[in-house]
Amino acid sequence: MTPSTSTTDTRFFVYEVSGLNQYKQPTNFNYSLRPMDNVFIQVPYNRMNEQMRSIARMGGTIVNIRPLNENLPASE
Repeated sequence: MTPSTSTTDTRFFVYEVSGLNQYKQPTNFNYSLRPMDNVFIQVPYNRMNEQMRSIARMGGTIVNIRPLNENLPASE
C-alpha cells in the first residue's frame, strides 16, 4: 500500500541551488545573487515541479533536495 497524498500535504523540501543568474529571469529575491552563490529554497511538496522549472529558467542547477525536517547525522 502506498501512502496517499492530499491537497493539504504539508511536507516541505529544501533545494540547494547553484548558479542562479538574476539577469535571465526576474525574481522575487530581496537580495542580489552572484552566479556562484548557493541558495537554499524551501518548497512545499505540491510546488516542487513548478520550482524546478523556475530554477532552470533562471540558469540554476539543483545541487541537493532534502526534506525540511530531515534529521542530520551526528558528526563524528
